[in-house]
Amino acid sequence: MRRFDVVIAGGGLVGTSLALALSRVRRGALSVALIDRAGPVSDDRAFALSAGSRRFFEALGIWDRIAVDAEPFREMVITDSRLEDPVRPIFLTFRGEAAPGEAFAYMVPEAAPLMALQSALAASGVELIEGSVLDCRTDEAGATVTLSDERSMRASLVIACDGARSRLRELAAIGWAHWSYKQAGIVATIGTERSLEGRAEEHFLPSGPFAILPLADNRFSMVWTEREERVPSLLAQDDASLLEEIEKRAGLRFGRLSLLSRPRAYPLSFGLARKFGAARLGLVGDAAHLIHPIAGQGLNLGLRDVAALVELISDHCALGLDPGSVQLIDAYDCARRADTVAMASVTDTLNRLFSNDAMPVRLVRDLGLGLVDRLPSLKKRLIHEASASNPNLPKLMRGEALPGF
Repeated sequence: MRRFDVVIAGGGLVGTSLALALSRVRRGALSVALIDRAGPVSDDRAFALSAGSRRFFEALGIWDRIAVDAEPFREMVITDSRLEDPVRPIFLTFRGEAAPGEAFAYMVPEAAPLMALQSALAASGVELIEGSVLDCRTDEAGATVTLSDERSMRASLVIACDGARSRLRELAAIGWAHWSYKQAGIVATIGTERSLEGRAEEHFLPSGPFAILPLADNRFSMVWTEREERVPSLLAQDDASLLEEIEKRAGLRFGRLSLLSRPRAYPLSFGLARKFGAARLGLVGDAAHLIHPIAGQGLNLGLRDVAALVELISDHCALGLDPGSVQLIDAYDCARRADTVAMASVTDTLNRLFSNDAMPVRLVRDLGLGLVDRLPSLKKRLIHEASASNPNLPKLMRGEALPGF
């Protein structure tokens, strides 16, 4: 039976980032295995990386490869209106930098960081194992992971990066608070005649937010939140009809629009694990929390999990302690609980507040947005938080290397 210090289940952006980061701990002192089912990289999804996530990837030595496809946010505007309104007043505008010369966020297609991570991982010493987890049993000495093809391996610590329907979380009987928003996020890459020049827009509409997120080369990533019952008929339309619907929401100032990827819909829901770990098991990313994309913070929240867990494992290894100890799992849960609950609560509240056409609610929220727009110190604070520049965040998110990293 193969033995490892750490076994990671799930090779998406979060799981792959964790595997690469752990391979650098104490100059490769840990043996790490990454279990994943090989699959195609999505061509329609993109992510907003905070400045803190950029620093994390810089610490891993792969940001230069990601930066080729990254588009910095230079401005973000927020509107609130109905679809048929002739004018969409701007209630809130964000401009500024996380630090001199550093944008507060960057938009990247999913393939850019994933390919950079996979390339670095190939030379890292991490063992890549194709498959999926069938079972995981723990004892005082470690955990035994069994794959669907009946191969088994031992580990001191098992980390679940296997998504919102985590098999490992289910096997550990960790509770999962969950509800559906009865919305779907329609995503696609849209081509434009005119450059967005780093301007991101979020239009709050009664059915949910419609986000225009700038990509390089006259493109933007569309994240269109729509009521579930309307999605099948929208996606069944031909390209011309669908582009007409997109133009109603995006406006005409970008020139002629074109579909560079066929729109796909993803159901939107809320999920939060009762605990972020159990005996010999840690939950990371969507396995621990699932939030609404209204603020574009899902991936950044997962990378904060990674940075916190890697820092704790590094500290434990420096003292010669067991990386799968109950003390480490408890410390990780404590380190991530407050930040995660706060972000989950904010995104849930924002979606409920803005996916609402009741006039009294609209008046209150528009007044609130207008007040924020007139308070530069508050806007600076919001950029500070959104860019992950908080000094209480893990060292890797602040651009600080760990000892022996």
